[in-house]
Formats: sequence, C-alpha cells, structure tokens
Amino acid sequence: MNMDNWTFGITMVVVGMGGTVLTLWILSLFMGILKRIFPYKEEK
Repeated sequence: MNMDNWTFGITMVVVGMGGTVLTLWILSLFMGILKRIFPYKEEK
C-alpha cells in the first residue's frame, strides 16, 4: 500500500481527531460514574 503525503496527512488528522473525541467521551463517562459514587453535598 503506497500513500502520498496528502492521503497520509488526512488519515492522521482523522485518526487524531477520532482519538481525541474518544478520549473525551471516556473521561466524561468516568466523571459521570464518580458523580454517582460521590454526590455533591452542601455544607450546613
């Protein structure tokens, strides 16, 4: 398989953006789980 520079560059951009979105989604799931485990309580 032989790719030119433009094809390789576009592929890297798509993979990089996909990885970033996937990482942010996993972090948001993790934060949602932590919120359910440790709910916020106001001090009185």
